[in-house]
Amino acid sequence: MSNNNQKDRLYAQPINGLGQFAFDANVARVFPDMISRSVPGYAAVTEMIGVLAGKYAQANSRCYDLGCSLGAVTQILLERIEQPHCHIIGVDNSPAMVERCCELLNRTPHAHTAEIICADVRDIHIERASLVVMNFTLQFIEPDARLDVLRAIYQGLLPGGAFVLSEKIQFQDTEQQQDFSELHVEFKRSHGYSELEISQKRAALENVLIAEPVEQHIQRLRDAGFSRVYLWFQCLNFVSFLAIK
Repeated sequence: MSNNNQKDRLYAQPINGLGQFAFDANVARVFPDMISRSVPGYAAVTEMIGVLAGKYAQANSRCYDLGCSLGAVTQILLERIEQPHCHIIGVDNSPAMVERCCELLNRTPHAHTAEIICADVRDIHIERASLVVMNFTLQFIEPDARLDVLRAIYQGLLPGGAFVLSEKIQFQDTEQQQDFSELHVEFKRSHGYSELEISQKRAALENVLIAEPVEQHIQRLRDAGFSRVYLWFQCLNFVSFLAIK
């Protein structure tokens, strides 16, 4: 691990006036460690997105990584897409994440075939897309705006194009929600997070990350126009959907 990818200790000490979670320079510095220790199945989801890209990416098209953070999905798309003239576009609204993403991608082969844009994903015009990925991104957009985002993606996809949506979910059954929330906490403990770190980060994410039930995601995808919607991955309260145009 390089000096720029440090261990996540952002919430290890008591923080007076704890503010809302933000994807700032401090988070960008520790993000690979943070997400691997916070999201069960993250590496598996990212790897499988490469497999999906190999199947659904089309020649002479665009592939979007919306909410690209440090470019883990963008990187896997660069590695796995073999179709010619497939332009990869990563988008993130955090200048710190985009800066670090570009630094990392510039170290990899074929980085010139990817374009990284600092912008709100809602301001990006999706066009001629064969693949669009939102990997744990929609959950940070206010719920009332989510259908419009999905409609724009659907409209910008080519026939046969695929949309991958990964999200933290909320269960409708209160007992299951309690059980899986406790298991998620156990997962974070098993990766070295203290009770203070867990509680402070939970408080910082409140009203920032708004999770929804699987059923609501599926209905919204159908309302956006997708007729083929599949839940292809779940680990505790983290899931990923595949929707085909």
